[in-house]
Amino acid sequence: MSLGVGGILRKLFLWEFSRGSRGYDVVVILILGFIFLTPREVFRDQPRPKNVALLPGQHGSAKFFIEPALLDQFPPPERMKEAERLVHSQTEGRSKTLISLDPIYDDEHELKGYLASTAP
Repeated sequence: MSLGVGGILRKLFLWEFSRGSRGYDVVVILILGFIFLTPREVFRDQPRPKNVALLPGQHGSAKFFIEPALLDQFPPPERMKEAERLVHSQTEGRSKTLISLDPIYDDEHELKGYLASTAP
């Protein structure tokens, strides 16, 4: 039985192939090929770099949001020193003295980052 182009497209779109048939296998291979062979750039799905973001401060002080992955590898006594180093690198070498480093948690008590405050 000849389906024609319209019938084949309808079967492809509605997935009307019986399981184990050649058509079914071809469609599955096409889907898997699309998933695994499509470059990330097509969907702009790039790994997010770990970062330090400057937040608005008051009266000359500054606040920085630091991603948890940047500080989690350090024991608590060394986190402040590492945070100060990250802030220093973010401010292009201008000296900033850290006065506090506070963890930020969400409603489920999951660590979302750190808030580093600097002196004016």
